[in-house]
Amino acid sequence: MTAIRGEVAGGGPDDDGIRTFPFPAELAVGGVGMQIGPMGTDRTWHADAPLHRVHRIDFHVVMLFTDGPVRHMIDFAEYEAGAGDLLWIRPGQVHRFSRDIVYRGTVLTMQPGFLPRATVEAAGLYRYDLPPLLRPDPAQLSAVRAALDQLRREYEDTATLPPGLHTAVLRHTLTALLLRLAHLATSAAETSRQQTDSTFTRFRDAVEEDFATNHSVSAYADALGYSRRTLVRAVRAATGETPKGFIDKRVVLEAKRLLAHTDLPIGRVGAAVGFPDAANFSKFFQLHTGQTPVTFRAELR
Repeated sequence: MTAIRGEVAGGGPDDDGIRTFPFPAELAVGGVGMQIGPMGTDRTWHADAPLHRVHRIDFHVVMLFTDGPVRHMIDFAEYEAGAGDLLWIRPGQVHRFSRDIVYRGTVLTMQPGFLPRATVEAAGLYRYDLPPLLRPDPAQLSAVRAALDQLRREYEDTATLPPGLHTAVLRHTLTALLLRLAHLATSAAETSRQQTDSTFTRFRDAVEEDFATNHSVSAYADALGYSRRTLVRAVRAATGETPKGFIDKRVVLEAKRLLAHTDLPIGRVGAAVGFPDAANFSKFFQLHTGQTPVTFRAELR
């Protein structure tokens, strides 16, 4: 793979044992802080870092696929990309290539310091909250391909401009591409947020209906047809909490209401919110409120 086969040079393990590989500046045309070229089967990795091994990079990688599907792990989440999709891997992110899948398309790599600060900020180069998988529509894809083709022509043309101007032209051409990619990433994030809102709304409604008998995140995920990971992301995005924390908060609220406004025995209150055993209910309530149910009720009366 043209732009990333040299990242093993100088790579070393971090505290968690995952190796980080630097930008392969020695492979770049003219030593500039970027590379662009085809992905294909004629490229090999260093024996110490095969494609399927988890590693980090300290530079950006953007891959535009002309074939698929391709499965690629980024920050321990699996992404499936097809023809016309892009993957944007940012510095410091952990990733891994699929062992038995051929990657075809164009790959761009760039050092963080190659572009001026204004471009870095405008293009959101460190927006780790943005999704790495981008799926442009046909018009957007045509524009991205044209921008990549232009960038590649400028990158390979070292004869018509002196080195300083060649680098300047590359920076400007790269900036134009990155602004397009940033727009795609922001749009994808907005779509994801809308989907998350829908996911959270369904979860919230399900909890409201079943919290008295169901405290299991996995059970809610299964009933709603989501993976546990999807549910965690949706609830965290909407509330800042985990699904379990959201459920527990609703259970505690109902327990407080019953303790404050009824004369039910503590055991009956616990049973009403899903704790058949009174001792377990008391432990749960104290863990979340700092008070026993008896103390909480006494302070209100």
